[in-house]
Amino acid sequence: MHRRQFLHLTGLSSAGLLLSGCGTNFLSDLAGNATEPFNQKVEELLLKPQTLVPEFPISQIEPEKLLVNTFRSTPQIDPAQYRLIIDGEVAQPMQLSLEDIYKLPFRSMVIRHVCVEGWAAIVQWGGVPLRELIQLAQPKNSAKYVYFQSVDRYYESWDMASCLHPQTLMAYQKNGEPLPIDNGAPLRLAAPIKLGYKQSKWVTRITLTSQLLKYKGYWEDQGYEWFAGL
Repeated sequence: MHRRQFLHLTGLSSAGLLLSGCGTNFLSDLAGNATEPFNQKVEELLLKPQTLVPEFPISQIEPEKLLVNTFRSTPQIDPAQYRLIIDGEVAQPMQLSLEDIYKLPFRSMVIRHVCVEGWAAIVQWGGVPLRELIQLAQPKNSAKYVYFQSVDRYYESWDMASCLHPQTLMAYQKNGEPLPIDNGAPLRLAAPIKLGYKQSKWVTRITLTSQLLKYKGYWEDQGYEWFAGL
């Protein structure tokens, strides 16, 4: 039995505790508070950082099914002025332009994007594996978590093992074309191992830390599960 089958069978997956819409109600808050520590530990144990999630052929891409969820208004970003900051517990903090990022190893994948609201879409993402960026910054042994900050002030945090998964990308393409601004251009998180709200758009800063801070993520701080694994 593989990881997803086990999670769905036991009801421990994030999808098994779907919250209503983009907000929470009393029952979802109660369920989340009661089950999250155990749920998170089980998901961490079941995650196999180097095991690939099965991908789909290009013919199965569902371009109309990827909905655009807005957090605030879509930001305006000048690609020429854009810089990705990587800092925190690293030996080599850096700022990368888009040209710098485009020179790094490229990976394309066709995976299912799953939203906590109950919809899903098969999408082709293309970009640089996040682990390439992390390795470039030379993480310290103390680094266990990674924070992401976005232009629209959205914030998110991941465990290091999920960040190093080979299918976790900082994407700048969607369905073989340049990533549209509504989908997070110039750079967004994309991965088949996390729910959609973990996959920040318009990312401008990646910070490695030794521990989770008081604020874990925009939706997590309102009751959503932190690990949010699939």
